[in-house]
Amino acid sequence: MTAPPVAPGGTRPALTGLGSHLESEAVPGALPVGRNAPQRPRFGLYAEQFSGTAFTAPRAENRRAWLYRLRPSAMHGELRPLAHGGLAAPPLADGVLDPNRIRWDPLPMPAHGVDWLDGFRTLAGNGSAEAGEGVSVHLYACNQAMGPRAFVSADGEMLIVPQEGRLALMTEFGALGVAPGEIALIPRGCRMRVDAEGPARGWVLENHGALLRLPELGPIGANGLASPRDFEAPHAAFEAADVPHQLVVKFGGRLFACDLGHSPFDVVAWHGNLAPFRYDLARFNTLGTVSFDHPDPSIFTVLTSPSGAPGVANCDFVIFPPRWMVAEDTFRPPWFHRNVMSEYLGLIRGTYDAKAGGFVPGGGSLHNRMSAHGPDLASWEKATHATLAPEKLDSGLAFMFETVRPFRLTRWAAETPLRQTGYDAVWSGFAKGQV
Repeated sequence: MTAPPVAPGGTRPALTGLGSHLESEAVPGALPVGRNAPQRPRFGLYAEQFSGTAFTAPRAENRRAWLYRLRPSAMHGELRPLAHGGLAAPPLADGVLDPNRIRWDPLPMPAHGVDWLDGFRTLAGNGSAEAGEGVSVHLYACNQAMGPRAFVSADGEMLIVPQEGRLALMTEFGALGVAPGEIALIPRGCRMRVDAEGPARGWVLENHGALLRLPELGPIGANGLASPRDFEAPHAAFEAADVPHQLVVKFGGRLFACDLGHSPFDVVAWHGNLAPFRYDLARFNTLGTVSFDHPDPSIFTVLTSPSGAPGVANCDFVIFPPRWMVAEDTFRPPWFHRNVMSEYLGLIRGTYDAKAGGFVPGGGSLHNRMSAHGPDLASWEKATHATLAPEKLDSGLAFMFETVRPFRLTRWAAETPLRQTGYDAVWSGFAKGQV
């Protein structure tokens, strides 16, 4: 048995289907047929179940995979604390619950060599990673490969949203590349190595609650929004060389590490319905009004994590992609509103139609529960006085992490010079209505 290249090669079709039962083998015959744990797996491999839900979760909710690897993942020593000043997990003991509207400038690119893990910083969180509810929002800025070390979060699954620079991800399931305009979804507990191919920056939503899945479509019907067939899982690929690695585990917001005498990316074959996925946001089938009024932003939901209350999300991942605007006699940008949900908004590229300035690619804003927000004065005046005609809105790509709980800021997020001053002023100067 020999190891193939790390990256999936040739012209093999992608493994597609979010939540589907998939299978892949890097070496023919490595995957058992008709069973999961034979007495003696072929090639001396070790069978291991990787569970993303409780064993007794309902069949429709149950997520797990079977991995066939060169060594058991249990083959490591004691995990010892590893210092990292920028990471946390909710509940944030010294977190700041701030009712103000907040906006941040982008995280600057590092001046010296920094890998993805060292360039990782927690911005805010809610719920409890220990209780299995809520989310965390992290930022990253890096410019080099991680080298011989692997990272795994026991606190939640990770949705990676690049803003600048491509990332090469090696996971236990195989390799994925993810670039701006794409996202990567990494299951809780999946080991990965993240190599920056040049300067890279973006966001990570760490979901501590129910697994992200496609939203229900209701009256929309069977088609629309994101399609499961457009989510791509990696082909099995493994590293057989006995190269020493460091394994870094995020647990309760703290890091722990141990040394391995080999690569942890040694899975020769796998099958199941739990795997990393990549999704191209350009494949999102955007819906909108063809008559009047701006619909609720829920029609832009790519993925959702339910809270347990019907129709209420632990977190929604929402995008505002290029689209046609045709509504008649309508204020077309997002309207003024106050929301029981809390909203973190990020800009991947271009501009956002409700913000005339100050909101730049790589930057973000937070409007916590029931804070009043909406278009700034310049955007309101432009939209109010525009001559309405069909218009292609293709000036940018933005996203939103929307969650039922208020966010607590980390001390860094509350005090960093990246926090803009005077953000409230964008809603100054509106004339009094005439009655």
